[in-house]
Amino acid sequence: MDPLALILVVAHICAVVSLYNGIVTPFAQSKIAVTALEAISRQPAASGSITSTMFIGLAMAETGGIYGLLISIILLFANPLVSIYTSYMGLG
Repeated sequence: MDPLALILVVAHICAVVSLYNGIVTPFAQSKIAVTALEAISRQPAASGSITSTMFIGLAMAETGGIYGLLISIILLFANPLVSIYTSYMGLG
């Protein structure tokens, strides 16, 4: 198998795996929201601290999804391994 083709195949597989992160992110965010709502319903007096903690957790979950999308875009459209391989082989 051509090494360039192998680089592209592995990059596409890694892009699919990193996009899986974007599929799982909404489920994690809904779990965070449900858990926070359950905690607020048990202790309404602590709703302020629970809500702020929930928003921090939602932001962290969302950045994970954004990083997965960013990694997949880099692997598909600006793969640094392809340019390294072509410069090493004298193709580009």
